[in-house]
Amino acid sequence: MASQRRLNMTTRRQALASLLLAAALPTARAQNVSKPWPANRALPPLAATDLSGKAWDLAPLRGRAVLINFWATWCAPCKEEMPTLQTLAELEGERLAVLAVNVREPLPRVRRYVQASGLSLPVLPDPKGEITRAWGMTVFPSTVLIDTAGRPRQTITGAADWTGAAALDWIKALGPR
Repeated sequence: MASQRRLNMTTRRQALASLLLAAALPTARAQNVSKPWPANRALPPLAATDLSGKAWDLAPLRGRAVLINFWATWCAPCKEEMPTLQTLAELEGERLAVLAVNVREPLPRVRRYVQASGLSLPVLPDPKGEITRAWGMTVFPSTVLIDTAGRPRQTITGAADWTGAAALDWIKALGPR
């Protein structure tokens, strides 16, 4: 009987802790850190093929602002921000190239997620993490913003609402609209 009470108390404490944690998560996920791209760091190359077979390279994108998002399907904050990235891409049209680099996941898993979510952004698989390492990304999601002259401006670490005021200010700062 006493052991049953202890088990019930433990279960209740765990349930309460889970509820408190779940209530705190949306706030934690909404936070992000914006840092300028290091002045002494060159822009790494980006040569990749998206899920539909189209080759992507930064050179032909010069003249357009570019947003490169590093994400994974196992990353809840990554999946949380994806719809706002999609909306941003639709709103900005040709003025902004939004590329989603999927980090170290099997291609079938990435394709299933893209199909199930209805995502239409160019998704660049990085199954071995080579692109991600070259860009120095270790936290997901992370996003690099590149201006219309092809210069990296800043890195956003953590999930962002890409339709919110702060994100729209970041995009405006990338060049003429």
